[in-house]
Amino acid sequence: MSGGEPELLVEVRGSLGLLTLNRPRALNALTHGMVVMMRAALDEWAARDDVLAVVVVGAGERGLCAGGDIVSLHADARAGGGAAAAAFWSDEYRLNAAIARYPKPYVALMDGIVLGGGVGISAHGSHRVVTERSRIGMPETGIGFIPDVGGTWLLSHAPGELGTHLALTGTMIGADDAIAVGLADVRVPSRALGELIAALELLDPAVETDASAAVDATIAEFAEPAGAAPLLEERAWIDAAYAGDDAGVIMGRMRASDHEAAIAAADALAARSPSAIAVTLAALRRSARAGSLEEALALEFRAALRALAAPDFAEGVRAQVIDKDRSPRWSPPTLAEVDPAAVEAAFAPLDEAERVRFGTGEWEAS
Repeated sequence: MSGGEPELLVEVRGSLGLLTLNRPRALNALTHGMVVMMRAALDEWAARDDVLAVVVVGAGERGLCAGGDIVSLHADARAGGGAAAAAFWSDEYRLNAAIARYPKPYVALMDGIVLGGGVGISAHGSHRVVTERSRIGMPETGIGFIPDVGGTWLLSHAPGELGTHLALTGTMIGADDAIAVGLADVRVPSRALGELIAALELLDPAVETDASAAVDATIAEFAEPAGAAPLLEERAWIDAAYAGDDAGVIMGRMRASDHEAAIAAADALAARSPSAIAVTLAALRRSARAGSLEEALALEFRAALRALAAPDFAEGVRAQVIDKDRSPRWSPPTLAEVDPAAVEAAFAPLDEAERVRFGTGEWEAS
């Protein structure tokens, strides 16, 4: 709860189903309860003829969503064995998949900060709106984790190796880069978002025979042209540096580069969990070959549970979120010491001991 109010506000305004993430002090970080409520509302609205479209927005001035509540996940990993985290991820990933296949327009207003799980509830939608305030990223390798919530699917399908760069370094991007890499569709000034919501409310389901086209046209009334994407200007060295499946080779190319941005990226990688970098790279390559988002989510679920049980996740959350000393002690401390067999094991089917520990079987969409 936030100030005694619900964590998620669920409303029908005119023809619009409106979901407002309502934990502004926590930058609207997702809890398990919020995930369950979102899915229930989406299921109900899918069956209602009077609801033409859905909008998801974040309360407060800072952003849509900073991701999952990692402090709670960290506490569960340390004290509860991980069963609560596994249940959260299972439902969260099902929500992500449901958003991707939602039968009505799903409009995500990606204003301000959108990180991790916030990407999962927005970038899989049919209509993804960014603003001049948008700061979007998947920073998980910095806490010993992987880009999940379908992040490996989204980023592995970005142009060239741009998604690999974003996934491994955790670099945050703005509106124009988000459109360029396929995480967003259209740019609208933040000052116009309230008017956009009001205009969407007025769409008449009895009149509009093509809901998606009607939403497209309404958003277009408020849209502004996207600018040049800075990341595209870096694509030549990024594509060259990130080719292949060996993170150590990738970092070596960066160190040997004469591009300042490549050297800066190597420095960023050096500060992140070597194990998480290696597993994330492998997850991206697998997701690129996957036949569907759901297949990628199933792979991510396995890798997420293995990360939860490994030391780097607890250490990363401690260093970045709890103690905030920004000095994690990774295990192992270098990419050269990461065991390739351990990387492969991250994606293996769950064994019986893991099923008991986490209280779950293999992930399946529903």
